[in-house]
Order: sequence, then C-alpha cells, then structure tokens
Amino acid sequence: MDVKEGTDILQVRHVSYRYHGGIQGLSDVSLDIREGEIFAVIGSNGSGKSTLLHVMNGLTPPTSGTVLFRGKEVSESTLSDPHFNRAFRAGVGYIFQDSDVQLFCPTVLDELMFGPLQLGLGEQEAQRRATEILRMLEIGDLATRPSYMLSAGEKKRAAIGSVLTMNPQVLLLDEPTSGLDPRTQVYLVELIFALNEAGKTIVIATHDLSLVSELRCRVAVLSEEHTIEKTGEADELLYDEKLLLKVNLIHEHLHYHGSTAHRHIHSHYLFHQHDRR
Repeated sequence: MDVKEGTDILQVRHVSYRYHGGIQGLSDVSLDIREGEIFAVIGSNGSGKSTLLHVMNGLTPPTSGTVLFRGKEVSESTLSDPHFNRAFRAGVGYIFQDSDVQLFCPTVLDELMFGPLQLGLGEQEAQRRATEILRMLEIGDLATRPSYMLSAGEKKRAAIGSVLTMNPQVLLLDEPTSGLDPRTQVYLVELIFALNEAGKTIVIATHDLSLVSELRCRVAVLSEEHTIEKTGEADELLYDEKLLLKVNLIHEHLHYHGSTAHRHIHSHYLFHQHDRR
C-alpha cells in the first residue's frame, strides 16, 4: 500500500534502557515508524531487539528517552489513564517470540475472544471477530483445542489471531519465523504482506536476513553496543558485508587449499564468496 510520507505512527526518541544491575540493553535509540509500512529491526542475539519492541509496546518503560504513539507519549503515567491505555492497547499489538508465553486460555477460541472482551466489547462481537479471524488464519478446526495440543505453527497462528481480533493498527512481531517449518514460514510472510495491504503497520525484530530480504522493507541495524548502527532499505543493507560483519550477523572463515588461503564469508542468507590471498 502507499505510505503517507512524513506520517509517523510510532516514534522512538533517544531511548536507553538498563536492566537491573545496570546492564545496558539499549543505548540512545531513535526510530520513526511510518504509518502503513513494514519495518524490520535486525541485530545479533543480545543486541536489544526484543527489548526495543517491549519498550515500543509499553511493556518495559525506558530508563531514558520517550516513545510516541500518534504523537502522544507512551509512559507509565499516560498508560495509567484508562482512555489512553485502552486506545494504545487496541492500537498496538505484540506477538511474542515464544507463543507459549502468549497463550493461556482454555481453548483457541477463548484466546481469540480474550482481547476484545478486555477492551469492553460484548461477547457477541468478540465471538464474531474470533470466528472471522479463525476463518482468515485457516484454524477453524482448532477452535476447541487447548494450546498444549497445537504444533509450533498452529500456536503461532493462534497467537497472531489473539492479537488480530483487537484489530490493532500496529503489529510488533518478535522473531516471527523462529522455530517454524518452511511451509509455515512461507505462510507467515504471505500473511504479513496481506495484513500490510489491509493497512496494518508491521514492525519485525529478527536476525533472519532471508525474511528481511523477502519483505524488502526499511531496516534498522542494531549493533552489539545496543544502538542503531545504520538505517536504510533492505536491498542496500543486506549486501553491505562490512556492516553485517561488524554487527555479527554474518561471520568470516579463513581456510587453506594447499598453500593458498581463502577468505570465506558465511551466512544463511548471502551466497558464499571466496577471495584469494
């Protein structure tokens, strides 16, 4: 879909976060997420991707800096206002990396109805929304099943469905392809495109470079120092070997054929390349 230039739905301004004990999680991170776009945050394990999504979703208050949703600050103070809290929780949905963290109701149908009911919608409307999403995600046959009887892919669909029934404007997905089989990964990519075409703003935290390549979106690269190393288009950043080596998203081998040494860039995304030395 066409993105309205200059319209930012989420803004992160000079956000830093320290865990208990003073361990740095994020360092002076600033981002602008445009309404209606797909945006990826990439970085190695431990770079702060999940922490950043937690801060953007109001689950973790930053040590310093601010997060804005449609120009309004998201903080412990503003989230204590019932009107803003309801608008924000309805507007921004979060899908955890581990679906088991998100699924806690007796059945899949209950999971999908839980969010709308918490927003104050009636049971009939919650049921209508749940039925519609069950059909859209092709999991109607799972409606009466408990989450422990689902496969990893089915759990992911149920977790996504539990957020979609609240009809959020923004979806935050933490490592969405983690632990999924290839067929489910393809389904997930197609779903992301379909949701974006329907007007949803999608923000993904991942170290899966092949996913980012398929999405062809804007990208922010987090360094191992927990700050933004670079922001740009996927087509540009994914072929910047120097950058990807620096942030530990690809690595380099040196091996020998006889007396000749070869430099070997290794990644699950980039083709192997060899340079003679």
